[in-house]
Amino acid sequence: MTRRHFLEQGQVGLGAVALGALMKRDGYASAIFDSNPLAAKQGHFTGKAKRVIYLHLTGSPPHLDLYDYKPELVKHDGEPAPNSFIQGKRFAFTTGVPKLLGTRRQFKQCGEGGLWLSDAIPHLQGVADQICVVKSMFTEQFNHAPAELLLYTGSARSGRPSMGSWVTYGLGSESDNLPGFVVLISSGVQPNAGKNSYGSGFLPSVYQGVQCRSKGDPVLYASDPAGMDRDLRRASLDALRDLNEIQAKELGHPETLTRIAQYEMAYRMQTSVPDVMDITQETKKTQEAYGAMPGQATFANNCLLARRLVEKGVRFVQLFDWGWDFHGTGPNDDIRDGLTKKCATVDRPIAALIQDLQQRGLLDETLIVCSGEFGRTPFREGRTSGGSILGRDHFPDCYSIFLAGGGIKGGYSHGESDELGFSIAKDKVHVHDLQATILHQLGFDHTKLSYRFQGRDYRLTDVQGNVVQQIIS
Repeated sequence: MTRRHFLEQGQVGLGAVALGALMKRDGYASAIFDSNPLAAKQGHFTGKAKRVIYLHLTGSPPHLDLYDYKPELVKHDGEPAPNSFIQGKRFAFTTGVPKLLGTRRQFKQCGEGGLWLSDAIPHLQGVADQICVVKSMFTEQFNHAPAELLLYTGSARSGRPSMGSWVTYGLGSESDNLPGFVVLISSGVQPNAGKNSYGSGFLPSVYQGVQCRSKGDPVLYASDPAGMDRDLRRASLDALRDLNEIQAKELGHPETLTRIAQYEMAYRMQTSVPDVMDITQETKKTQEAYGAMPGQATFANNCLLARRLVEKGVRFVQLFDWGWDFHGTGPNDDIRDGLTKKCATVDRPIAALIQDLQQRGLLDETLIVCSGEFGRTPFREGRTSGGSILGRDHFPDCYSIFLAGGGIKGGYSHGESDELGFSIAKDKVHVHDLQATILHQLGFDHTKLSYRFQGRDYRLTDVQGNVVQQIIS
């Protein structure tokens, strides 16, 4: 046996026990040293947040009609875009010289912080002092799937672990009976990058997002097979566990322990998941506050489920809501009536989620993030520029998102775009900076939360990322 093979096979020996103890003490323990890879762990320091609810508006909302008020853009509506703003730039569906598009929404300053928010989100106007709007986000990707992958995995290509997987790898879960990372989807469509947006990549698969359904069986294939009662199921799992433990001792492969943990988790989930997913247990007042309708697969239901899940100890809850690609190719994609209707499905539930968490004393420890994968242009989309429907093209150079809770300043606006919304005028925030800030709030130095794969160390923020200290309370 070569020295390399001895070290690989020796990780289940006495040396591994000592190494595991040292690594756990320093916060770098791998799943192979824990009988339960989802056991709660400590970060590099005490974070202000314990959990994350990420609300992704798939397709990316028109931020200039929601959060970033541009009076000058309204003033010059319909005029050709200045050449200096578009020269050398590539857009997804627009060529030539497009026409500027000022918002048709009415904005007002809200809360003590005076945040500018539009009439499309009246309920969020009511919680303005709890949210932080970042108006200086940017990314390099202007197509949906690559931009979504960059946001969630740190790379525009498939194969890397998602943000939720990194968080559960680093912190584990506070629940013994539920997954550490849960995914909820509304509007009936998977995210642009598919399951890669919540996959575990090269991390052990126990850290991947578990998609739960708010209608029908909460988790597919978790029920006992036909003809197998609970006792027989338990006996079968015990036999599988014994066989897998033998293999783990012989080979020391972390995925074997993952398999054991997943079988056991699935067994416990058969009773715990249906209970936590049953929103009829909530009062009528609470259901009405969210606009939730039991039995439906809606964003409102998913926001209420997100609160129930984090309350039960789930570490990372990811919501994907399809339908925010406002190109103006149809009435539903118009930034006037179409945006009003779409915002009505999320505005009330998000505001209710913030208020509900605050009333229960959970908002300070729960970080809420709401974003798309990029922004929308300050001009009309090229394909629809001659029609009556108003829409915007993809825009990676400058856009807005908002955060709430988890040690983030409320009633605060960070960064600025220029007077027409084409570029960032102050305090740039890259998607890697956002990732670094989320990890920081959870207690991680993003440069040290890494995993060795194929001979090198990987991390969510790749080789970039700076914590945005200005938005931290």
